[in-house]
This record gives sequence, C-alpha cells and structure tokens, in this order.
Amino acid sequence: MPEEKRPSAALEPPEPMERWFAARGWQPFQFQREVWAAMAAGRSGLLHATTGAGKTYAVWMGALQRGLALPQPSRGASPLQVLWITPMRALAADTVRALAAPLPELAPDWTLGQRSGDTPAAERARQDRRFPSVLVTTPESLSLMLTRDGAAAELGAVHTVIVDEWHELMGNKRGVQVQLALARLARWNPSLAVWGLSATLGNLDEAMRVLVGERPATLVQGRIDKTLVIDTLLPENPGRFSWAGHLGAQMQRPVVEEIERSSTTLVFTNTRSQAEIWYQLLIQERPEWAGLVALHHGSLDKEVREWVELGLKEGRLKAVVATSSLDLGVDFLPVERVLQIGSPKGIARLLQRAGRSGHAPGRPSRVTIVPTNTLELVEAAAARHAAQAGRIERRPTPEKPLDVLVQHLVTVALGGGFEPESLYAEVCGTHAFRALTREEFQWALDFVEKGGASLAVYPEYHRVVLVDGLYRVPDRGIAKRHRLQVGTIVGDASMQVKYLSGGTIGSIEESFIARLRPGDCFVFAGRVLEFVRTQDMAAYVKKATKNKGIVPSWAGGRMPLSTELADAVVELLAGASADDPSAAAAPELQAAHPMLATQARLSRLPTPQTLLVERYRSREGEHLYLYPFAGRYVHLGLASLFAWRLARHAPNTFSLSVNDHGFELLSAEPADLSSLHDGQLFSAGHLLDDVLASLNSSELAQRRFREIARVSGLVFSGYPGAPKSMRQLQASSGLFYEVFRKYDASNLLLTQAQAEVLSQELDIGRLSATLQRLAQRRLEYVELKAPSPFALPLMVERFREKLSNEKLADRLERIVRDAERCADRAGS
Repeated sequence: MPEEKRPSAALEPPEPMERWFAARGWQPFQFQREVWAAMAAGRSGLLHATTGAGKTYAVWMGALQRGLALPQPSRGASPLQVLWITPMRALAADTVRALAAPLPELAPDWTLGQRSGDTPAAERARQDRRFPSVLVTTPESLSLMLTRDGAAAELGAVHTVIVDEWHELMGNKRGVQVQLALARLARWNPSLAVWGLSATLGNLDEAMRVLVGERPATLVQGRIDKTLVIDTLLPENPGRFSWAGHLGAQMQRPVVEEIERSSTTLVFTNTRSQAEIWYQLLIQERPEWAGLVALHHGSLDKEVREWVELGLKEGRLKAVVATSSLDLGVDFLPVERVLQIGSPKGIARLLQRAGRSGHAPGRPSRVTIVPTNTLELVEAAAARHAAQAGRIERRPTPEKPLDVLVQHLVTVALGGGFEPESLYAEVCGTHAFRALTREEFQWALDFVEKGGASLAVYPEYHRVVLVDGLYRVPDRGIAKRHRLQVGTIVGDASMQVKYLSGGTIGSIEESFIARLRPGDCFVFAGRVLEFVRTQDMAAYVKKATKNKGIVPSWAGGRMPLSTELADAVVELLAGASADDPSAAAAPELQAAHPMLATQARLSRLPTPQTLLVERYRSREGEHLYLYPFAGRYVHLGLASLFAWRLARHAPNTFSLSVNDHGFELLSAEPADLSSLHDGQLFSAGHLLDDVLASLNSSELAQRRFREIARVSGLVFSGYPGAPKSMRQLQASSGLFYEVFRKYDASNLLLTQAQAEVLSQELDIGRLSATLQRLAQRRLEYVELKAPSPFALPLMVERFREKLSNEKLADRLERIVRDAERCADRAGS
C-alpha cells in the first residue's frame, strides 16, 4: 500500500480552518496538516498520536474540508456525509460536543447528531425522517442502519468515515462488523475515505490494512513533545514473601494521601470486583469523602455513570475509582493524577490510562502504579522501561468469523437485498474475509436460506429468500428478531439490581445472583446490599444493616500479562540477578530487593536464557513449579499439556495452579521428570492433538459455541422486557451444538468454535511460540527446602479455591514462618 510524501506547501491548512484555529490561539501541528492534505487528496489512513494531542480535530477538519468541497444542496440541511464510529456509547456525547464547536463558523448548514442504544426514541424517530449531516454512532447502530430498506439512498452520500479508538475494535468481532459495514458503504460510494484514530498500537501497518483494505492510504504518526511520567507508589514493608493482594491493605493509606495531594484523581483498577473493593477502602479511610469519591464501571446504571462523568468534567469529584469504562477518549481536563491499582498487565493499557491526566496538548500526563504484591513492583519498573522504549503490544485480528458473516447476510438482505456474486466480492474485499472461499460463502448463504443440513425442516431458520434475483427477508417476525440482536457483544446474561422501594442501581451477572439466598449481603455500586428476591429477571435488594458482604466476581475479570511486558520483567530480573547497576537503580527493584534476594538464596532468578524449574515436597505431595513468564492463559494450556504428557508415561493425578509468572503441578506421587530434563516435554510435535487431549476440549468448544450461536442468530435472547434467562440460552445453544455434532458434523460454526477455543482461550499461537522458546533455554532445576517467593503465590492461588479467608490466613502464616526460617538459614 503506497504512502505519499508531500511537499511542505501542500501541508498548509485551508484558510477557514486556519482562521478557526487562530481565533482560539492554536497553531496546527505538523501531523494535523499531514492528515488534512491526505484527506483533501481523497486518501484513507490511520492517525496514531498521543492521547490528548489533537487527533479529533485533525480528522474532523479534514472531513469538513472534503464535504465543503462537494456540491452543496440548494437549500436545507445537507444529506448524511460523515459517520464517526466510536466503540463506546459513553464517548458519543463527548465527541458530539467536540465536533459541534467549529460548525457554526465553518459549516452552518450542517447538522450533527448521535445514534446508539442510549439515543431517546424521539430523537431516533427524527433521524428516521432525515439523518443529520454528521452522525456519531457505534458499530452496532451502524449495522442496524444497514438493515433499513432504504439504506443505499440514506447512506450513499457518506464520503468520510472516522473510526475512533480503532485499537479497541480491530482485535475482536466488533472490528469485523465495522469492516463489513465499510465495505457496504464503499459499494454505494466508491470514493469513500476511511480514517482510524489510535494512541496505543504496536502493529500500525497491519492495523491500517485491516481498517482501510486496499484503498490508497497514508499512515500519519503525530509526534509532539508531551511529558509522560510513570512512577510507583512504594510500600513501606514489601516483605520477603508476597502473593496476590498481599499489599492491598498496606497501600490503603498511601493511596488516600496521594489523592489528598491532587485536585482530581482517577483510580484505575483492572476488574469491577477490585473497583468495588477499593471504593470501600477509600471511604473507610475517609468517611467524609462520601459524595466526593465515586465509582464507575460498566455494570452500573447509565444515569449513575453519567452523573460521575459530569462530576469529573466539572471538577466536583475528588476521585473516581474506575475500570476500563473510563479508559477511552472522554475528555476530563480537571483530572490531575492517575493511579493504577496493581500491574497494568500491558504497555498499551498503561499509556491509555496515563493519557486520562493532562488530556490536552502541552499538559504532562502522569500515572502512578500501586502494587498489590511485591512482584508487581518488578512489573511496574518493567512497564516504565518498556513504555519508554516504545514496546507497545500488537493487536491481532479475527480471521473469517463465519458467525459475523451469517449475521451480515441477514442484515444486507433486510437493507435492500443482495445478489450473491457481488456480495461475495464485497465481503472478500475486507481484511477479515480476504481468504474466504466461494464454498465457505455458499455454506453461509445456504445456512441463512435453508438452515443448513440439519435445520431445513424448521421455517424460522429460512431467514432469506431469493426474490427477483435478490435475497431478501420476507418474514416480519424474523426481521424484528434480527434487528433486536444485531451486534457481536455477547456477555453472560445479567439481571437488573433494583431497590424494593424503587430505583435501578445497575446489573449483575445472573450466575452470581443465582448463588444468593434471601438475606445474603453483597457489595455493589459502593454499597452493601441485602438480597431479598428475584422477580421478572430483576434482583430486588434493600440497604443492608451489615457493613460487609460478598464482592461479586464478573466473568472475564482477569487480564493476562502481555508478551511485551512479560519479556521486560524477565530482562529486569536477569539484571537483578547479575547485579546490573542500572537495574538496581530502579526504586521499585530496591523496594523488591528483600524478596528478590530471598528468591536468589532459596532458588534462582529467571533470565531470558534460562527456564527456572523448582521442586518441593510437602504433606500435600510433590510440587513442580515452572516459570515461563508467558501470561496466565498460556500457562493454563502449558500446565494442562505438561500434566497430560507426564501422566501419559506414568499414570498420575495432577492439581494445577497458574498465574502470570508460572504454574504449579501438584501430584500425590512423584512424577517421572526425564522428559523435562531431555527436552521432550517441550516438543511442539503433535501439539494440537496433545492440547486437545489434555483438556476437556468438547466442553470448551460447547461453551464457545454459545457466543457463536447468539451472534449467528441461531439463539434469540428475547424481546425487550422479556429476556431469556442464561439457563434457557445455554440449553438452546447446547441443543444446537449436539444436533450439529451428531447430524451435521461438517457445520462450519462447529469448526469455528474449536478454532476460537485454540486461538483465543488457549492462545495456541503464543503457546506454540512459548514452547519453542522454552526448548532453547537452559534448565535451572532447584530442589526447594521451603516454598520460594515465586512459588508461594501459586500455592495461594490453589488454596483460595478450597479454603475460607480465615483458614487461608492460618495456613499462610505457618508456611511463611517456615519459609522465613529456611531463608534465614540459607543466608547465614
């Protein structure tokens, strides 16, 4: 894809844009000028620039320039010309405010609107009569617009599409949904220009190809001088032994003191459960902050989230504890500080969150990492080094997700119909389906037309019909059900949480509510609530008289350590092992020194050239610890694979425990480790067969199929006000899975389910690469006399599943006491 180099004269902004900038005392950056020149030439592209650097006005002014150069209608508002796609509804209102600012002076006849699931019915009705000139929308709402019978006429004048926060979309099926929608728009307007915006992407060229396809494109990187500070809040007593959450309570007061020193602080956590816990910790330490400290995550009611966002914008809140729900794009100028509770697990996430402070050109951004265990001190130092070196994670993208294609076929059939050959060519023009065969497309078409080989006798699965050479949807009931569940976001079924006295607080996964009995207390939305009953898919609660309760655990809560950050951690550990002065100078490593020194005395420190393996005997049995530093998902696959391979030669039963740094295999009988020492355990031969044999692959694939069944429209999640329960959805998708497996084994949705298990849940590509790396490393084998500082967190992971907090504390006290004595003897 050629990139264009332009003379500096071509980079002068158009006079109206220049005047608008000058009136505000602004001077366009060089990267903004580059975008304007490229867009004026009709090129698509990707703009990668620091958060708060001015990406929005770079592409927005270019889109205005393109639109104003076109013949304008003689009177009245212009047709829909620009689509701005945002990954989050919460960003839409903020984006609309930014886009509205220059319109009175630069394009007074243009109108501006937003359309998402939150848009009021009256506003949608106005848009149905006539779309505005510019529409801010989401991938799901855009797909819904494509289902309108007059979609070609209504959307045919769109000349520019801007996809904000492209990194959030390109790695999942929502990004594929965007690719298919853009291909449809380009069919109606071949001169369509598409621009993506991002601040945190490692694979820029690939990201641009995925978005713009084969259009002539320009990659613009906005480099401006912006101070970024990444530091760490050091614990007073990190200790020699630590485990997940060990330092949490110790960091409570230091976090409060940091918040006190700043005007407004964002406190980011990695999970909703952690957000609930830290909100409670802040209020416990400073009760007078009630009303000044708020909570924000995706399960809270929309009105609550909007109140928090407005409070941030207006500077009324002292602090907000948030998850990734506030990661993206929303402009909170009053935010002075950002705290990251625990390891960020990835460089891109850390940079994204850092950019929430100093969110304007010229203002410094600062993020402070708050470790919750001693190893996270090392991760914090590694994250800073990797960020300074620009080692940002690449985003992989889905390949040929046929459930999304099946949904798109019905969407296009509703939106005026399609002719198979032309639609096949259109679909193949997207990056996701560039390798789609004609046979695979025909299978998808047969599936929506006849229900495939096993559903042909059921009329409700004959969703499209050939009418006068075009495939259309003739049944109004099928059309209504399809429009109700357009999209690829599939989470666990959730229940609204409501007060008995009235008012909605938010929503919690049905699986959590199902475990509660009347009278049980749980923490949600910063409150302790008492569960009363469920009725009509809602959980009714009242304010609890107790001050403690269960913290809900949401599905998909834990994030794995990225490859880039994991590699940086091992490099730092190697430096600490070699007494590298530059590594030792990091304040985080100085704080972690007691733990690292103890690890070195009792065992070894990992390096990029070695694989640390520890063996320990206890009353429980034989413990084997390996530390590949490849993230918990890969470690789950490796642990299962190694246990299966070891037991294949000598029957044995293993218990598994994993974290981001390594994994534990616990067996009642000593395992034969000859395959470990001779390297056969790391063989990549027959890897796929061995991985599938080592896991309950059928159960994993069936679980994955639930999502595929809902995206492809096999399973209907219910009408508004009458949603189906998770049990009903699981039963329905499970029935389809068994029917296809027995009577339609070649069904491509089954094949997709297994492929997604391997690529997403087990990360088979990274697992294979990790095996190859381990096979080349030198084995460092250590017989432990007591659990090492690296081994103890893995023991705790396993204990937590079996022991109460009180019993776990007693058990840990004894283990740590014995380990401390052993460390003292080793050091004397």
